[in-house]
Amino acid sequence: MVEPNFIQDKMADLLTDMICMVDVDGNYVYVSAASEKILGYTPDEMLGRNMLEFMHPDDRERTLAHAHKIMAGEELNHFENRYIRKDGRVVDLMWAANWSAQDGVRVAVARDITESKQATRRQEAMYRISEAAQSAEDLPALLRAVHSTVVKLLPGDRFLVALTESDGNRVWFPFFYDHGERDQEPAELRGGMRLNEVIRSRKGIIANSDHSFCEVTESTSENRVRDWIGAPMTSASDLMGAVAMQRAATEYGYRDEDLELLQFVANQLASAIERNHQQTRLLHMAHHDSLTTLPNRALFRDRVGMSLRRARREKELLALLYLDLRDFKYVNDEMGHAAGDMVLTETARRLVAVLRESDTVARWGGDEYTALLPNIHGREDIKTVADKLRSAVAEPMEIEGKTLTLMIDIGAALYPDDGEDVEALLNAADMDMYSFKNNSLQGKVFKQR
Repeated sequence: MVEPNFIQDKMADLLTDMICMVDVDGNYVYVSAASEKILGYTPDEMLGRNMLEFMHPDDRERTLAHAHKIMAGEELNHFENRYIRKDGRVVDLMWAANWSAQDGVRVAVARDITESKQATRRQEAMYRISEAAQSAEDLPALLRAVHSTVVKLLPGDRFLVALTESDGNRVWFPFFYDHGERDQEPAELRGGMRLNEVIRSRKGIIANSDHSFCEVTESTSENRVRDWIGAPMTSASDLMGAVAMQRAATEYGYRDEDLELLQFVANQLASAIERNHQQTRLLHMAHHDSLTTLPNRALFRDRVGMSLRRARREKELLALLYLDLRDFKYVNDEMGHAAGDMVLTETARRLVAVLRESDTVARWGGDEYTALLPNIHGREDIKTVADKLRSAVAEPMEIEGKTLTLMIDIGAALYPDDGEDVEALLNAADMDMYSFKNNSLQGKVFKQR
């Protein structure tokens, strides 16, 4: 006749859930065979050992508080915590337990809910990443938010975002984390480098415990064989770079679902960066002249306004110049508008080359330009700058096989002597320019075939 206890043990061993008993101190006195599937340990490896040895450190205090409540007579089911498998993986368990005062043991049943919990975490992570991609103030803020979200699901010593340079042979790193966020110099893409393989193939790669050259530079991490995972970043128009993670090699390594998550991250980052570039281009177009790429009227007024506020606060002087090309109509009429556009573009380049980085040259319209000179010492500075500008523009200019020599008329206004706001200074500079033009000899365009 078969003993009842034998039948019960065999039935318990057939269950996919783990059944266990622990004494008042939390030591295992019984463990069913499912422990090996769920935790990687055989029952014999767990018997006599304390449950805290297998539990995730962050969940120990909470679990002990729960155990005390059960031993006090409370019925608390559906309790969740995390254990660490023999191979190092973290598993999520859901428990139902009760206290047998007569036997002095807690009887508990654990169900492995890792897959469902991971799915939930991934969905939450994807939502947070997508939200960050829409709301982050700038690219660095977005990359920090993405990193803090990703590492909760994909533990790693290093997380990097690499963007390809224009030649496609080098990458630079807007975000590089290696046991802490740090700057990283651009790197040459070389054969055997996993990052290079991801970018060239445009396919995600998992390299667990791989001896291939995965590093960009020498890591501050432990010098061990490493697990590595990388995914390409592609926009609608082109390849942008890659996202990669690596860590000290583990028994289980990165998996396909990890690559799926990292690829989602890469796609979200590519979209966010592309959107940022489009916004930057649109903003540039709204504030710059399309022909010369100089600031337009709107941006120039803004900069004058900002400089005026600083000048008032710091009690500084600033100058505003109004510039007009002489006989530009001749170039357009005799040589055509294409030649005229070349003259305007070359004139803009020469004006910018003369002035300081803190100065602003703008195209006001047609053949007229304006310039802002903040923090000057007086009218002598204005005269010096105006002479340099006239000399720069007067240098011979090669346009469509002809040599042109152009002159430029310049009017100036000084803050606060000639005005205290944008309009007053613009009007004063305009009047000064026409006064200079009327009192000087009319220059002619010199042309040579």
